[in-house]
Amino acid sequence: MNYGIAFTPLVPSLVLWLALGAIVFIAGILLLARARGAAVRVAALALFLLALANPSFTREERDPLTSVAAVVVDKSPSQNFGNRTSEAAQAQEALLDTLKKIKGLEVRVVDAGQADGETDGTKLFGALASALSDVPVDRVAGAFLITDGRVHDIPASAAAVGFQAPVHALITGQKDERDRRIAVTAAPRFGIVGQTQTITYRLDDQGVSGERAKVTIRRDGEVIGERTMGSGQTASVDVDIKHAGPNIVEIEASPLEKELTPVNNRAVVAIDGVRDRLRVLLVSGEPHSGERTWRNLLKSDASVDLVHFTILRPPEKQDGTPINELSLIAFPTRELFQQRINDFQLIIFDRYARQGVLPLPYFDNMARYVRAGGAVLVSAGPDYASNTSIWRTPLDSVLPAEPVGVTEKPFYAHLSDVGKRHPVTRGLEGAAFEPPHWSRFFRTVDTRNAVNPPVMTGADGKPLLFLSRFGEGRVALLLTDHIWLWARGYEGGGPHLDLLRRMSHWLMKQPDLDEEALRLQVQGHDLVVVRQTMADSVQPVTVTSPSGVTHDLTLNAGEPGEWRASLPANELGLWQATDGTLKALINVGPTNPKEFSEVTSTADTLKPLTQATGGNAVRVVDGSRVELPRIVPVRSSTVFHGDGWMGVRMRDASVVKGVGVLPIFAGLIGLLLLLGAFAATWVREGR
Repeated sequence: MNYGIAFTPLVPSLVLWLALGAIVFIAGILLLARARGAAVRVAALALFLLALANPSFTREERDPLTSVAAVVVDKSPSQNFGNRTSEAAQAQEALLDTLKKIKGLEVRVVDAGQADGETDGTKLFGALASALSDVPVDRVAGAFLITDGRVHDIPASAAAVGFQAPVHALITGQKDERDRRIAVTAAPRFGIVGQTQTITYRLDDQGVSGERAKVTIRRDGEVIGERTMGSGQTASVDVDIKHAGPNIVEIEASPLEKELTPVNNRAVVAIDGVRDRLRVLLVSGEPHSGERTWRNLLKSDASVDLVHFTILRPPEKQDGTPINELSLIAFPTRELFQQRINDFQLIIFDRYARQGVLPLPYFDNMARYVRAGGAVLVSAGPDYASNTSIWRTPLDSVLPAEPVGVTEKPFYAHLSDVGKRHPVTRGLEGAAFEPPHWSRFFRTVDTRNAVNPPVMTGADGKPLLFLSRFGEGRVALLLTDHIWLWARGYEGGGPHLDLLRRMSHWLMKQPDLDEEALRLQVQGHDLVVVRQTMADSVQPVTVTSPSGVTHDLTLNAGEPGEWRASLPANELGLWQATDGTLKALINVGPTNPKEFSEVTSTADTLKPLTQATGGNAVRVVDGSRVELPRIVPVRSSTVFHGDGWMGVRMRDASVVKGVGVLPIFAGLIGLLLLLGAFAATWVREGR
């Protein structure tokens, strides 16, 4: 029971204060004048003023509320090193047994720091705030953190914790832990394909000094450099950017004897390769309706630097006039096809026939250019089957099929079985219907002796589109010159942009369009393994997590030519996948997670904050045993720790169940008090 007095004035508070001032003034005058009965008069006035204030006796019935203590258990990946998991479990069990024995104390347990593939670092104080979000500040008795000490959301001050109670840290792990790590000090985010970028890194050892390590540098899994360096030494490496998209660079140091974990011996840098403007040479053999289609496609691509020449004089118009007298600008054949041929990523021949413009040795140059890694696309019309065909040049050694004639009849282009699997033609809009939802073509070149199956077929099932490899280079052969009908919207048109753009990018070795590829993708919280293949089956894939845990996945067939499987991306860092032949890498989250940057346990990071709140940070492991300090309930103090003990702040919070009110001046009692006061005044005046 709590007793008290409450006031509910009958008049405004201003009136009460004015009356009080008047009473004090009158009392002063009466005392100075030494008037008879001054005390009685002043007492009567005061009693009258008290009646206006309307005091009441109160009686509260209260139920005490429990004090709340939070226990935050670190479940981050670094807790898996050594024996920290079992140490944390033992410490949690012992701590809860002790806390539950304290009368009037409620205990809340929350797990925090679990890897979710997004959060970088161990966040314990955020979880602590969430656990106590519905608890009034005056009920919080304190918090206990069971962790290795590597916490990355430590508040800047005790006030930022959000409550006035001790925070204690129970540190798992051993004092004498050893670890080695690679720390990247400078690395670019982007790089131009074909150029070099510099990465700077440092070798750090904890728990030892003067050690040396062998450092291996890999790009996309391929070793590009090795060196030996000492602890604390900084070095740099130049890396060639080989392709567009992420270029994954790994810097790995040899393990330290008896070190805690080799996970952070490797640092990862992901450099996004950006292609410089791609140079494409388009040679049109004559003006025709489809010429504009190729030009518009290539000009619309901001990444393409197009060089276009059109031969305006058809063969039937030749009259012996020298070529240099018929052109406004001389066709720089020697510069283009001998001196600077390797500057082009793609050469396109659009309805080109030999007209004496290009000497035969230049075609031999182009054949060597293809085998060395170049790309040629031939968009063929009747010219390919004529006596002036480029097949009748040294270029024939890198052309997929020999022409034998021309078929003139309407037909729908279809995807072949190979084409349904090939990333260039797979899923073309309209291909799933019969007939396909695109316009017809009316002419195709017949061929024989093809080096590989076509990806598209035309009239009577004859080849229409070949995608072939020769040496390090690639060649595409389109056996119709009517692709412009799709571009013009004839009979509804067709997916010419998708087809021609994919084909061009495949020729220029866009990795996403390779026939045989293994890729890793992050979709939401899942890691997706994608295997692109032209085969009927695929091998299982082994996926290795950043912490070294392996998963064997059996892929399931998806779209034609594509096999998939997924697993939770529950760790930050570099994931690897291999099927024995192909290898894929992907970095989930930040390239070098805070969680693995420093993995040795420590009390130093949390000690300043815990001591500022009146708590402390102590290790719970002594040798092989887990020992906790005594937990002591403390009512009032600023320090909640000492030699061998930790305290929780017990609160006196309560909740009111009922309130009784007894007005003093209500009814007969109040009337008698006032009448008594005035009667006493009258009696005193009557003497």
